[in-house]
Amino acid sequence: MTERDAKVVGVILAAGKGTRLMPFSARHPKPLLPVLDRPLIEHQLEALRALGVERVIVVIGHLGAEIVQHLGDGARLGVRVEYVEQEEMLGIAHALARVEPLVDRPMLVLLGDIFFVHDGLAEMLSMLDEGAAGVLAVKEEADPDAIRRNFVAIEDEGGRVARVIEKPRHPRGRLKGCGIYLFQPDFFDALRRTPRTAMRDEYELTDGIQIFIDDGYLVRAARVIKDDVNVSYPKDLLDLNLRLLGSEAKVAPSARIAEGASIVRSVVMHEAVIEHPIILRESLVFPGARVGGTLDVHRQIITREHVIDCA
Repeated sequence: MTERDAKVVGVILAAGKGTRLMPFSARHPKPLLPVLDRPLIEHQLEALRALGVERVIVVIGHLGAEIVQHLGDGARLGVRVEYVEQEEMLGIAHALARVEPLVDRPMLVLLGDIFFVHDGLAEMLSMLDEGAAGVLAVKEEADPDAIRRNFVAIEDEGGRVARVIEKPRHPRGRLKGCGIYLFQPDFFDALRRTPRTAMRDEYELTDGIQIFIDDGYLVRAARVIKDDVNVSYPKDLLDLNLRLLGSEAKVAPSARIAEGASIVRSVVMHEAVIEHPIILRESLVFPGARVGGTLDVHRQIITREHVIDCA
């Protein structure tokens, strides 16, 4: 770890309600949703720790107490975790603005519902050393629909980000934003002047970034993301787990599986129970959930309270 890296603080925005993930987001905050055998937020903290980040501020809101209870002070995960609450759900820019009193150095910001595979986040820190005031992690994206669900970054001839457009209907370019940002503390000045949008009645982070650019700050795009998944719907969560599984199955040692049952390309978490000799295929069984039926299961997410069909 370099001295430079130790001076970067991590910020994870984990306050969202996860409305599109209902019904189980009523009990499970999105950052605690399972990716293989660990909550999504633990994968993010691991990426920050590997970069040398020692201190992480988590912005909580919906079911925030569950996140605090799970992460605690972060010592178990090798980082120091602090918490700030977003009392009103007024958008990502509003959530990030909550941490200003705690930040006096560059901040590496992650959206709490993003799983990503990167090709060296340290490149973002190098851009900061080279004079950038902001760095946006991006991916060259061939699918226009994927860009329409996120934002597009448009560079000028000198390689500076000149425009960022939230959820563009007609994308100009292929640099898709991936929910990972690095900002100098000066960015808070732009956030304070970010207007509330008429369409969603929220404060959009991309509007704040555009103000920052228009103020003359150097913002760069770092092509460091190899793959990313925004976990917005139950199907996204299942597909992410299946993608990471490959052709294997993952069954927790404490799970109880009926004799003769077959677990095919599925995740069965700790203390889950499969009661009958069924075939469980391409499914996700939450901790403590019981699969009590006698019919085979395919592409379902099963919690203690719900069965969500993702076919």
